[in-house]
Amino acid sequence: MQSVLKETGRAELAIVVIAALLFASFWFAGPAFAGADTTFDTALNKFTDFLEGSGGKIITVLSLAGGIVALASGRFSMGQIAIPVGVGVGAGTGIPIVTSTVTATI
Repeated sequence: MQSVLKETGRAELAIVVIAALLFASFWFAGPAFAGADTTFDTALNKFTDFLEGSGGKIITVLSLAGGIVALASGRFSMGQIAIPVGVGVGAGTGIPIVTSTVTATI
């Protein structure tokens, strides 16, 4: 494989292209400041408010209803109880944990 690359000159071309990409990425890269970007703050706030409020309750109730329907069908498994509980805990406490972790200052 290497002999084919050397014969056609693709190895040298690949090295030149990689070097040019590295140079361009260092030359045109700007400084990045953690927490300074506010591009998605509006969407994040709306989505977080939705999940912590009525949206999280709706998701939990629908999950619970699905578990009850599965129980009524005559087959029982712990997942029918554990999944609605997990969804409720995730919607109630998971969102604040994730947002506080993401916005934490290190």
